[in-house]
Amino acid sequence: MKSFRDKRRDNRPPAKGRTEHARPQPETVPIRPEVRQQRHETKPDDRSDPKPAPRILARREGILPTERLPVILEVAPNQDYALLDSGAGEKLEQYGPYRIVRPEGQAIWQKALPARDWDRADAIFTGDTDEEGIGRWRFPKVPLGETWPMKHDGIDYLGRFTSFRHVGVFPEQASHWDHMASLIAAANRPVKVLNLFGYTGLASLVAARAGAEVTHVDASKKAVGWARENQEMAGLGSKPIRWIVDDAVKFAEREERRGSRYDIILFDPPAYGRGPKGEVWQLFEDLPGLTDLCRAILTPKPLTVVLTAYSIRASFFAIHALMRDTFAGMGGTVESGELIIREQTAGRALSTSLFSRWVA
Repeated sequence: MKSFRDKRRDNRPPAKGRTEHARPQPETVPIRPEVRQQRHETKPDDRSDPKPAPRILARREGILPTERLPVILEVAPNQDYALLDSGAGEKLEQYGPYRIVRPEGQAIWQKALPARDWDRADAIFTGDTDEEGIGRWRFPKVPLGETWPMKHDGIDYLGRFTSFRHVGVFPEQASHWDHMASLIAAANRPVKVLNLFGYTGLASLVAARAGAEVTHVDASKKAVGWARENQEMAGLGSKPIRWIVDDAVKFAEREERRGSRYDIILFDPPAYGRGPKGEVWQLFEDLPGLTDLCRAILTPKPLTVVLTAYSIRASFFAIHALMRDTFAGMGGTVESGELIIREQTAGRALSTSLFSRWVA
């Protein structure tokens, strides 16, 4: 199962994707593509296992975790990325050397910068901007290559112009990455991280650089290939990262049966998806089971579980209540709210997604 972030998880740029908050996919491309083995990817080792019975869910006994909300996690402009301006359904961003214009449905206010600043863009996403459609890039100055070098907090990676308006990174997630890295560093012990719906791997690279052993899962071969490119580009080729092309739910089910356990789990499920055999994923129907699975594959001394939700018509209170119920009896705190990016010009906050995280 892959994420619905402008379909970053399917038909992603050749070798996902939370920085658009929508994730479309063409209707003809399955959310769960067939798994084929590549030399650098791990193939599921027990696909012939009988299909497990539907997960039976019941409200857990025990004291609910304490709660902290609303929590607004903010990303400010920096030398690697900046939201320069937004408005009239668009946003103007600076990704390393490039100034980029992309659609932004939530920017219902007016632009703060004059037209001449927007006209200096190096790349503009045009064409079909529907969440289910494929668009294209226009380069007003000179044609740009498919990829270009980028950085996040000293980690090198590849930016890439995709047909779904994304460029391979979701800067608002940096708040989660920083929090995760601090937990890994403070643990003073080996830490295992599971990154479900891992897309191009920046979260996995941040975790590995911090000292964790990482398992990165995404159903898109292209995304995993891109993530491995990023690992080499970042100079982290020696770090322990397992790159797995698989359906996230099926992988988690197998990990539960195998007794594999993790200290940190990141999961970023789609709003809607359809698999190659007609499987249908509906977030509001299937998220409770996946969240329960995440609890089931935690170590006895876990650190955190982070859920991010894009493109859903709901309040963060919904996923907040789900996370508190799921982690009843485990102590800790559930923090929920929104991820935002702060604009450089007028200082407005652009909300990108909802999140809820349990912290031990």
